Amino acid sequence: MVPRIVCQATAAARSATAPTAIAALGGLTVPVSRRGFATVAPVAASQKNHKVVVIGGGAAGLSISHQLLRQGKFSKDDIAVIDPATWTHYQPGWTLVGGGLKTREELRMPLESLIDPKLKFYNEQVASLSPEDNLVSLGNGDKVAYEHLVVVPGIHINYNSIKGLPEALANPDAPVSSIYGYDTCAKVFPTIKKLQRGQAIFTQPTGIVKCAGAPQKIMWLALDYWKKAGLYDASNPSKSPINITFATGIPAMFGVPKYSAALEKMRQERGVEGLFQHDLVAIDGNKATFARADGAEPVTRDFDLLHVVPKMGPHEFVKNSKVANSTGLVDVDESTTQSTKYKNVWSVGDASSLPTSKTAAAITAQAPVLVRNLLGALDGKGPETEYDGYTSCPITTEYGKVLLAEFKYGGVPKETFGGLLGIDQAVPRRAFYYMKKDMFPWVYKKFMVKGTWAGPKGFIR
Repeated sequence: MVPRIVCQATAAARSATAPTAIAALGGLTVPVSRRGFATVAPVAASQKNHKVVVIGGGAAGLSISHQLLRQGKFSKDDIAVIDPATWTHYQPGWTLVGGGLKTREELRMPLESLIDPKLKFYNEQVASLSPEDNLVSLGNGDKVAYEHLVVVPGIHINYNSIKGLPEALANPDAPVSSIYGYDTCAKVFPTIKKLQRGQAIFTQPTGIVKCAGAPQKIMWLALDYWKKAGLYDASNPSKSPINITFATGIPAMFGVPKYSAALEKMRQERGVEGLFQHDLVAIDGNKATFARADGAEPVTRDFDLLHVVPKMGPHEFVKNSKVANSTGLVDVDESTTQSTKYKNVWSVGDASSLPTSKTAAAITAQAPVLVRNLLGALDGKGPETEYDGYTSCPITTEYGKVLLAEFKYGGVPKETFGGLLGIDQAVPRRAFYYMKKDMFPWVYKKFMVKGTWAGPKGFIR
């Protein structure tokens, strides 16, 4: 596969980057990259020793902690969850918010309502990890000991990675928005509706990012909206009131060849300009500047609408710990999810080094592998279950149709409906749209966060 890029999960579905916190800067209210989890009354600090400690209360942390609880022999407080947030979010739904199909409020849930009472909850930031001592240090100074540690805090969205982006997002009059934060996704659809004429640019950065398809999902929805409004004609885009550009830091439309070819064909048929290996680095008024991968001079483009995907990376407490690799991600075996450095440390999802797209769908396949292997380790056994890299990215190509990308390691398609029914999932379909819009959010809320859903493999008893 080409660069490690992710599907919103997005991935989708970690609460690791949402909601963004808000801070005052020069009189403006701007997003800063900080996690938002779930508000619960802090637990007493008397119990500090646990069999398993899970860092993160998003899709991965909730799935894993509840699967462990259901499948293992654990007493109350044997498993602890550490998470400083107020809410947990269904982040893949933020694309739907950007397209005017859902509200951001209906896609968030207080963590208190999701955590089983048998789990110990620490509503605190993690300050540091000491894997050599089997300890987690919290922001309040407390230390939590463990027999096994699961590190699934997601990744950090760095709005400051693009000069001028925080100010542009905070300015209600600036035509700049992003589906990648709770505090920013609600601005997306109003900017789409407001645009009547001019240049619309949709960006995707280099490096790791939640959901490889999300940067263009919102573009296809915007294109379809403008088409229905009579503002865009794919057969004659140069004469349309609105022109559309997709500026991506990578050399292709998508990281999996089969789906990339289908999306590239769609881009050409719909008259969307492609700026490949163009990485957004600065915004100044209505000008966007892109760095070039080949070392050529930066390119500056005027815009009348700019949808931005910020750069992303590991949280500092992970990056600065001994469990991380050189990129700052938790270094794990790609088959077993076990740390390559510490046999009692595990990771999946966005924070892990697993070489596949970082999506909520990936977690549905990764979590059961981690849980089985961790339970085996508690019984003195070595890892016996393997993860094949499965992930999925439902890409909205217009209102009412979705291309359902499913694949495993190496960019090899692993299609649920292709195998069962002989359906080519690279062809956008209405049935997939309703799965994306209605079924997946429902399954997430009702089953995945409760540890009873394993994606294409169905329910976990």
